[in-house]
Amino acid sequence: MATSATSVSQAASPAFTFSASTFQKLHPSEYFRKFVSQGVRPDGRLLNSFRPTTVHYGVITTANGSAMVRMGGTTVVCGVKAEVTEPKLDAPNQGYLVPNVDLSPICSSVFKPGPPSEQAQVVSESINRVLKESNVLNLKDLCIEEGKAAWVLWVDVVCVSYDGNINDAALTAVMAALGNVRIRKPAYEEGIVKVPGSGTVSNENSFKLSLLRMPLSSSFALFDTTLTLLADPDFAEESIGMGQITVTLDEHGQLCAVSKVGAATSSQEVLKQCVIRARERSQELRTIMRQQHQ
Repeated sequence: MATSATSVSQAASPAFTFSASTFQKLHPSEYFRKFVSQGVRPDGRLLNSFRPTTVHYGVITTANGSAMVRMGGTTVVCGVKAEVTEPKLDAPNQGYLVPNVDLSPICSSVFKPGPPSEQAQVVSESINRVLKESNVLNLKDLCIEEGKAAWVLWVDVVCVSYDGNINDAALTAVMAALGNVRIRKPAYEEGIVKVPGSGTVSNENSFKLSLLRMPLSSSFALFDTTLTLLADPDFAEESIGMGQITVTLDEHGQLCAVSKVGAATSSQEVLKQCVIRARERSQELRTIMRQQHQ
């Protein structure tokens, strides 16, 4: 029996179909574009929505202060350790802070063993700059004896699980941990600093840090040539984004810092949208921190 030309053509041209996950891997930008055009993202969030966030305090018993922050699939732990040191020559009546962010292969295969990655160094420096320029602490409170002894606070952030937006998670963990710090009251006698190491920590034998400002950041990825804003981008969204804007505000909604990475050129209107949404997010995040600190 003769076979029609149409049947032969159909047999010679099989249809190719891909699962959603395969299509995402082969054409990530187009995959996201189909969602974004509908005003949503693959994980179900609206474009301006942030991921569920939790904050837990006092997670490291051997530290002077600590906190764990989870934003979606990104989890970081911050521990603050106070040590006695000599004050800096240009600030004999002040202590100082040393922040550091660790992004190791444990949190994601994106990071390799060896020296700190460029991203880890950038985030560490960003946090250091915010802490200094925002005057988070009166560093004179960390002085034990002028020109002789002061406290240095080692502020170490370790990423446990990485799924994008390390900036917001790390700064939130740092501020939560600083608010959790308690340092035993030292005594300075004949050139020796004595810090009591036993007994229950109380208001009588220890002090908390007086935080003058509480800066928190909100980050937005710039997607596609339309520069669509994606709040709190996850790793996949960061990977296909054309840039990222981070807005840092204090508890009064005052601007502490604005940073931008990437090649995309953003307009004043885009920046204004970021600041407006960041103010809303800042209040949401502070409410979460207060509720979970009780």
